[in-house]
Amino acid sequence: MSEPKTQIESLFVTRLYRSALSEFGPKVDTGELEASCYAIAEDDEAGQDWCEENGYPGYTSYASLTDLPWRFPIFADMVKALDKHVAAFAEDLQFDLGEGKLVLEDLWINILPEGGTHSSHLHPHSVISGTTYVAMPDGASALKLEDPRSARMMAAPTRLKTARRELQPFIYIAPEPGEVLLWESWLRHEVPMNMAEDERISVSFNYKWVD
Repeated sequence: MSEPKTQIESLFVTRLYRSALSEFGPKVDTGELEASCYAIAEDDEAGQDWCEENGYPGYTSYASLTDLPWRFPIFADMVKALDKHVAAFAEDLQFDLGEGKLVLEDLWINILPEGGTHSSHLHPHSVISGTTYVAMPDGASALKLEDPRSARMMAAPTRLKTARRELQPFIYIAPEPGEVLLWESWLRHEVPMNMAEDERISVSFNYKWVD
């Protein structure tokens, strides 16, 4: 009988989905989407007031508008595209949804100026979260993802700077305009300081599980 060989497995994998927003259709024009984001931001006085009152840099429609797909057809097309991406990601994650399905819960615009940041956070009560990127000028901040085990590492030493990518405590993703990223909503993430002179524009969203 041969001696057992040493084995090391990767368990409890964190999946990150990345694709062109328009890959499955319908086509979403990034230029038109950018113009729509600016038009909405300019007219959304409630959102502007919320950002000022809460010290939010730039603009977000998160606390003010819940009907972007109804207001602008391009956002309705975006949701049709996102539904297909989320379905593909859910299949990859091998979710057992039973008779239920994942549906859009909320969707909001983010316009981050030079020097703006979005601190580390997660999205409770949702299943899949993500962002599609509209404008990412040179120097715009990447998305920073945090190892979900960080709070449980207790007495563990830090990782080598040369550690393999899957062992790094933080991963930085630099998306391109027109791309969409998806992750499970428990994954903590942040947007570091935007070092670009131009604004970084994105649209974020959550999907929930319904029966």
